Amino acid sequence: RYFIGESGLGQVIRDHLEGLDTGDVANLQKRGRAVREAILAASIPETLAREITTAFEKLVNRRPPEAGVAVRSSATAEDLPDASFAGQQETFLHITSAESLLTTCVKCFASLFTDRAISYRVDKGFDHFDVALSIGVQQMVRADLACSGVMFTIDTESGFTEAVMVSAAWGLGENVVQGVVTPDEYVVFKPTLRQGFNALLKKSLGSKELRMVYQTDPNSDDTVVNEPVSIEDRQRFALEDSEVLKLARWACLIEEHYSRRKGTPAPMDLEWARDGLSGELFILQARPETVQSTRNQDVLETFRLQKRGTVLVEGRSVGNTIASGRVRVIEDVGDIGLFEAGEILVTDRTDPDWQPIMKKAAAIVTNRGGRTCHAAIVSRELGVPAIVGTGNATELLKDGQLATVSCAEGETGYIYDGELPFEVDTINLRSLGQPRTRMMMNIANPEKAFALSMIPNDGVGLARMEFIVTNHIRIHPMALVQFDSLEDVEARRTIEDLTAGYADKPQFFVDRLAQGIATIAAAFYPRDVILRLSDFKSNEYANLIGGRPFEPVEQNPMLGFRGACRYYHPDYRDGFALECRAVKKVRTEMGLTNLKVMIPFCRTVEEGVRVQEEMARHGLKRGQDDLELYVMCEIPSNVVLAEEFAEIFDGFSIGSNDLTQLVLGVDRDSEIVAAEFDERNPAVLKVIAQVIATCRARGRKIGICGQAPSDYPEFTRFLVEQGINSISLIPDTLLKTRVAVLETERKLESSSPSKDPGTGTD
Repeated sequence: RYFIGESGLGQVIRDHLEGLDTGDVANLQKRGRAVREAILAASIPETLAREITTAFEKLVNRRPPEAGVAVRSSATAEDLPDASFAGQQETFLHITSAESLLTTCVKCFASLFTDRAISYRVDKGFDHFDVALSIGVQQMVRADLACSGVMFTIDTESGFTEAVMVSAAWGLGENVVQGVVTPDEYVVFKPTLRQGFNALLKKSLGSKELRMVYQTDPNSDDTVVNEPVSIEDRQRFALEDSEVLKLARWACLIEEHYSRRKGTPAPMDLEWARDGLSGELFILQARPETVQSTRNQDVLETFRLQKRGTVLVEGRSVGNTIASGRVRVIEDVGDIGLFEAGEILVTDRTDPDWQPIMKKAAAIVTNRGGRTCHAAIVSRELGVPAIVGTGNATELLKDGQLATVSCAEGETGYIYDGELPFEVDTINLRSLGQPRTRMMMNIANPEKAFALSMIPNDGVGLARMEFIVTNHIRIHPMALVQFDSLEDVEARRTIEDLTAGYADKPQFFVDRLAQGIATIAAAFYPRDVILRLSDFKSNEYANLIGGRPFEPVEQNPMLGFRGACRYYHPDYRDGFALECRAVKKVRTEMGLTNLKVMIPFCRTVEEGVRVQEEMARHGLKRGQDDLELYVMCEIPSNVVLAEEFAEIFDGFSIGSNDLTQLVLGVDRDSEIVAAEFDERNPAVLKVIAQVIATCRARGRKIGICGQAPSDYPEFTRFLVEQGINSISLIPDTLLKTRVAVLETERKLESSSPSKDPGTGTD
C-alpha cells in the first residue's frame, strides 16, 4: 500500500480494471498486462529501498552469499477457510544482490495483479484494494543440491485426517508445486507414528525427470534453471524412510500447535526442503489446508460409473468425482482463449496463469504432476475431477472427441472414450441410526480404503489379499523365493524390472503386501480389520508372473490345492512365509494391532492346527499381542464340527458363496445349473442357523462376508433374527443393508424386548 500510494498508482489501477469481465479472457489479459506494466515502470521509494538493502546485507552475512534469498509474496487474503489464493502471486528464487532484490520486489508487487489473481478476486467477491501484498525475504536452503517438496496433514483426496502425505523431488520445490515433475509420494499414519512405530504405510516412486537448480550462466536473466535428472537418481527415492518419518512428526507437531490455537482440528499444507550442504531438513512454510478440511462431513457423495468403456489414458486421480465433455488440448497458456466452458482441459501441466479457464472446465488432465501439484490443488478447490501425471495425454487425446474422466475408482484415474453414464448417491450421514449388529465392509483395493472409511461402519469383515497380490505385486511368491533358479527367461526379465532396487527379491513381496494391508488397517483403525490370507486357486496362482512351474494342473481347482492346505505344504510353505512376514510387519513394526487374520477353506480341525503352527514359526501366534485368528465357515465340515473349530479359532466368518455351493452340490461357475444356486435354499439356511447357534453357545464371534446379504433383504433379516454378530458387505450396499438391519432389530425388540441379537446374549 505504501509503494502504490507513494507512486501514485492507485487511480491508474482502478481505471484499468473498471468494468472488467473476467469471462472475456482476451480482455482480462489486456487489462492485467496494463496494470503490471504501470507497476513495473515505478520505482521503490528511497526510504523503503534503503531499509530493504540494509536488511539484505545483514541476512546474507549469516550464510554463504551464493545461496541467495527467496522473495516470497504474502497477500492479506491468503489461506482463508473458503479462499486459499494458492499460487496467485509470484515467488522469485536465488536473488544474490541488493540491486536485483529491489527489482525483484517490484516484480513481486506487480504479481498482485496477475491475470489469475485478478480473476480469482473477482470470482470470490474481493475488492482489488481490499487485498494488499507483503514480501518475505528468506535465506535460501540449498535444496538445489538435494531435494524438497510439500506435505499435507490430511489425505488430499478423501479428507481422511489421520495421514500425512509427503511429496518429494530433486532440487528446488517449485517443480513439485507447479507440477513440472511427478514426485515420489509417501503416506504416514499419525496414530501409530505418535506411539513410536514405523508408520510409513506406503511409498511410490515418481519419475522426477527434472531438477531445478541455481542458474550459473552470468549472462542469463533467469536465476534458476531445470536440468535433466540421471536415470540412476530417477529410480531411487529422494528421501530415506527415516527422513520421511521425521518430516511427518514435525507435520503432526505443527498441526497440533495450530489446532490448539484455533480450538479445532487444523489440517496443514506445508513446504519442506533438505539442504545439500548440511544435510539438514527444514520446514519452509505452513498454512491451513482449505479444501478437505472445510468440506461438509455430514453429507457423503459417491460417484459410480454405470458401465466402463475403452480406456484412452490413465494417471493419478484427484478427487472422487466423474465428468464427461469434449476434449480441448491446449499446450501453451497463450491459447487459453480457445477454451470453451464445459470442455475437458488437456495440457502438459498448469500453473496459476491457467486459472481463468480451469474454473470453466468439466475436468482437467495433465501429462505431468503429482497429487500436490498446481492442477491438483486448484481442481480440488473448484470441485473439478482431475487426472495428473498421465505422461502422454496431449498426444493420445484429440480436440473435440467426447470423453469421460473418472476419479471414482481409487488412486488411478481413467479417461474413457465417449460419454459414459454414471450415478451419484448423496447420503446424509447424520440421519443414519446405529444398529446393534455390527455393519462391516468387504474391501479389496487399498487405494479406496481412506475414502471408504468415511462411510459409517464397524470395521472390515473381509480384507481380500488377492487384489493386492494381483495388482500391486503381480509376481508368484515362489518365483521370488526361487528366483535364482527360475528358468523362464521372460519372467526373470519382468521380475527384474518390477523389483528394481531389491537385491532380496522375496522382500519385494513382503514390502508391497505389507503396504497394501497396512493402508486398509490404518484407514479403519482402531476398528477391527479381518484379513483373509491368500485364497487363489491353482489356476489363478499359475497366471501370476513366473507362477506356472509352481502350480499343478487341476481338473477342479475350486476343490483342489487352495486355502489352508497350501500354507503348510512343501510346494508353497516358503511362499506362505512371505505372507506371514508381511502381516507381522504390519502388526509389530507399524503398530496396527487392529489387524486380525482369517484362514480360508480349512477342511479339518487338524488342518487348522497345522496352519497355526506354521504361522507361529513366523511370529504370528494366536493370543500373542492380542492376535485373533478367524476361520472361514464355507465347508459343511466347518458347520458339523463347529464346536471343535471353536476350540482353536476366535471367530467364524460365513462364506455364503462356497458354503451354498458345497451344501447344494452346485458349481457356481456353471451356467447350466446356475438357477439351482440360491443362498436362500432351506438347506443352506438350516446350516447357517446351526453354526450361528453353536458360536453363540460357545461365546465365539460369528459374521458373514458372502454376497447374499447384499442381494437379498430377506436373507439379511434371517441373519439378524438368528443373532449373527456382524454382516460384512461390499461398500455399495452397506448403507442400504444397514436400514434393513435396523428395521429388523426394531421388530425383534417390539416382539421380544429382552433379546439382544447383536451380542448373542439374553
